[in-house]
Amino acid sequence: MLDEKILDVLFRQARTHNAFSDKPVSDEILHQVYELMKWGPTSANSQPARLVFVRSKTAKEQLAPALSPTNLEKTLKAPLTAIVAYDTQFYEHLPRMFVHNQTAKSWFEGPEKKAFAETTAFRNGSLQGAYLIFAARAVGLDCGAMSGFDNAKVDAAFFPDGRYKSNFLCNLGYGDASKLMPRNPRFTFEEACRIA
Repeated sequence: MLDEKILDVLFRQARTHNAFSDKPVSDEILHQVYELMKWGPTSANSQPARLVFVRSKTAKEQLAPALSPTNLEKTLKAPLTAIVAYDTQFYEHLPRMFVHNQTAKSWFEGPEKKAFAETTAFRNGSLQGAYLIFAARAVGLDCGAMSGFDNAKVDAAFFPDGRYKSNFLCNLGYGDASKLMPRNPRFTFEEACRIA
C-alpha cells in the first residue's frame, strides 16, 4: 500500500486547476512525466498516445482559435498545454512493441478493421492521457484537463497529415490554489458500483 501522503497527492487532495503561477515547466520535468506515464498498461502494448506540449507564443496562437470561450484565457495563461492525441496507425509499431506476437499488426490492418483500430487507439490513448495526469501530479505539477475545444481545428493546426487525432487538452503547471473553486461531490461506492 502506498503512503497516505502519496495517495493524497495523486487522488484525494489533487484538484483540477484553472489558474497557474508564472513558474515555467522545464523540459526536464516534461521528460520525467513521460518517463513515468509510458509504463501504464495499454492493450497489446499499443501505446497510441502522442503528445504535443504547447508552450511557445506561436504554438499558443495556433491553439487559440480552437478553444471554447470558457477555456481560452486560462489556457493561454497556463505555462503549457498538453494536446493528448492518438496515432490512428499505432499498429504499425506493434512488431517492435508487442514482440511476443508478431501477427498482432494484422488485427488492425485493412479497411474492414479501421473502426476497430480507431476505437482501440482512442481507448488506449485516453488511458495514457490519464497516466499523464497522474505522472504530472507525481512530479509536482498541477493539471487542468478539458474537452472544450474544436478537435478539427486542433488537428488541422498540429496534425495536418491526419494520422494523429486530438483527444483532450490538459493545462500543466504550478496551480494557484487561491483560485480553486470549492470541491464538488463524488458518487459513493453504492451509487457508482455493483459487485456481480
